[in-house]
Amino acid sequence: MTAAPMPREPDDAREAQRIVAALADAFSAKVVGQEHLRETLLIGLLTGGHILLESVPGLAKTTAARVIAEAIDGQFRRIQCTPDLLPSDIIGTQIYDATTTSFVTQLGPVHANVVLLDEINRSSAKTQ
Repeated sequence: MTAAPMPREPDDAREAQRIVAALADAFSAKVVGQEHLRETLLIGLLTGGHILLESVPGLAKTTAARVIAEAIDGQFRRIQCTPDLLPSDIIGTQIYDATTTSFVTQLGPVHANVVLLDEINRSSAKTQ
């Protein structure tokens, strides 16, 4: 049996609405004429999902991702996919440190808040 969801206070809804409006305004200030892209990115951000953006070059996909990261005070990383890109290049790896005789984890770019994989079709099937 699952518990009933906690009712939200009206102040919570107003605060959420204020935050979404601020994010939308920050986006619109730097990316002009991309309302559908803005809505799609905000929905993905608010639902914790992933977004696949497919379009021709020059439609501000990289700029849009960077602006969303800035708006949430998050970290942005762009990964340029190439045929020789390995999964460890994306997720990170462990490096042996001879001075401490232990392994040190180096996190890859996928550990940022907003990650853009550019031209994913160029990467190998193993990496995709």
